[in-house]
Amino acid sequence: MNNSALLARRIVQLLVGLVAYGVAISMMVRAALGVPPWDVLTQGLMLQTGLPFGVLTNIIGALVLLLWIPIRQKPGLGTIANVLFVGPSIELGLALIAAPTELWQRVLLFAAGLGLLAIASGLYIGARFGPGPRDGLMTGIHNRWGFKIWWVRSVIEITVLAIGWLLGGNVGLGTLAFALLVGPMVGITLPRLRVPTPVAPAGSAAGIPVPAERVS
Repeated sequence: MNNSALLARRIVQLLVGLVAYGVAISMMVRAALGVPPWDVLTQGLMLQTGLPFGVLTNIIGALVLLLWIPIRQKPGLGTIANVLFVGPSIELGLALIAAPTELWQRVLLFAAGLGLLAIASGLYIGARFGPGPRDGLMTGIHNRWGFKIWWVRSVIEITVLAIGWLLGGNVGLGTLAFALLVGPMVGITLPRLRVPTPVAPAGSAAGIPVPAERVS
């Protein structure tokens, strides 16, 4: 596959991944079994402000992006697209997906949402256009001050989870399932969906591959 075709694939994969990510979040919200930590914060703010979930997702993403400035983290195309596309995709999913009434239906909906989110993460991260605002905050702090990734992630997510819970966000078994399962699941999808690194034309630097962008 030539470099132009790879670029086209990356752009399509990025957009499909971000839309799927938003729909996956809406599925977990509708399941009402608990949502990921950042979405607990979004739910809490929604209850306090009356703003739509998707709008608040965009606002939070933009505010988190501002925190990249002091840690000298540079956004990529994927970072900006994340801020713009995930919120509307969540609203689309919420408009199309009805809230189930039976517990087994809620469990299945949450499981499907978590599976879709793992695939969507593999798609948009694998497109190699840069991490989303929240993941970039984590990796930026790690790169700036050397704190361990797991420690930074834990501190950030526990903090936003606690604030969201105090504001009325939905913390439940789904929140725990997300925390335990999403890492291993993305670990399966990302290597399979990562777009290959472009290769320099023959005769240019002996065909040495172009370095890939840093992603979370």
